[in-house]
Amino acid sequence: MDGANHSVVSEFVFLGLSNSWEIQLVLFVFSSMLYVASMMGNSLVILTVTSDPHLHSPVYFLLANLSFSDLGVSSVTNPKMIYDHFIKRKVISFGGCIAQIFFIHVIGGVEMVLLIAMAFDRYVAICKPLHYLTIMSPRMCIFFSVSAWMIGLIHSVIQLAFVVKLPFCGPNVLDSFYCDLPQLIELACTDTYWLEFMATANSGFISVGSFFILIISYIVIILAVQKHSSAGFSKALSTLSAHITVVVLFFGPLIFSYTWPSSSTHLDKFLAIFDGVLTPFLNPVIYTFRNQEMKVAMWRVCRQLVSYTKIS
Repeated sequence: MDGANHSVVSEFVFLGLSNSWEIQLVLFVFSSMLYVASMMGNSLVILTVTSDPHLHSPVYFLLANLSFSDLGVSSVTNPKMIYDHFIKRKVISFGGCIAQIFFIHVIGGVEMVLLIAMAFDRYVAICKPLHYLTIMSPRMCIFFSVSAWMIGLIHSVIQLAFVVKLPFCGPNVLDSFYCDLPQLIELACTDTYWLEFMATANSGFISVGSFFILIISYIVIILAVQKHSSAGFSKALSTLSAHITVVVLFFGPLIFSYTWPSSSTHLDKFLAIFDGVLTPFLNPVIYTFRNQEMKVAMWRVCRQLVSYTKIS
C-alpha cells in the first residue's frame, strides 16, 4: 500500500474508560471537578503574576508560562473525555485525532523546556544570587519562553511525520479516550514495527533525557548549598521540593508510557488520566502551597475580583 492514497478511515472510535454507567458517572464528576479546578487555578496564577508588580520576576514569569501550558494540557483531551461519558458511540474524526496528537506533543515539549528553565532559574538564584538579575534578564526569560514553544512545535511535527501518510484501511477502534501515536500506529494497514519503535523512542528518549537533566540539576544545587551553607540547606530543600515534586509527577507517567509500554490498557489509561487531568490541577497547588508571597498575592487578586463582581 502506498501512503495516504489507501486511507479510507475517516473517524476513530474510542472505547473510553469504562462500560459501566456507574463508573462513568463517577469519572464524569471526578474529571469535571478537576478540569474546572485546573482551569481556575492556572488562570488565577497567570492573572496574579501579570497583575501584581511584586511578582514581575523571572521565577514567576516562568511559573505563569507553565500555568498557561497547563491550561493547554487540560483542554486538549479533557473536554471531549467529559462529553464522551454521556455518548454511547465515542468517535473522533481523522483530522481531530491528528490535531489531538499535534497539541499533546507541542504542549508536552513546551512543559519539558519550561521545567528545565525553572531548574536553571533556581540554580542561579541559589548558587549565584549576586548575578541572578544579570543572568535571568528579561531577554533570557523571553528566550526560554520562545525556545519552549519552538522546541515543542518541532518535536510535534517530527512525531506527526511518522503517521500522516500511514494507510488506515479498516480497523479504527482505539482502546483509549484520546488519540496518541502508539495506539494510532497500531491501526495502520502496514508493518509498523520500526515506525512504532522510532515514534516511541523519540518521545521516550526526550522524556528520559529531560528527566535526568532535571534530577542531576537539582542534586547539583542541593550539594552546592550543603557545601557552602548548612544553615541554608533546609530552606533550599524546601524551595526545591515543590519543583522536584512537579518534575516527578510530569515525567513519571510519560516515562512509563513511552519507555516501558504496558500490555495493560487499564494502566495506560490511569497514567493518561494522571498526566492529563491530575497534573495540571496539582501544579498550581504545589507551587503556591509553600510560597507565602504567591499565596498573599493570589488572595489579594481574589478579593479584588469579588469586589469588582459586587460593584458590577
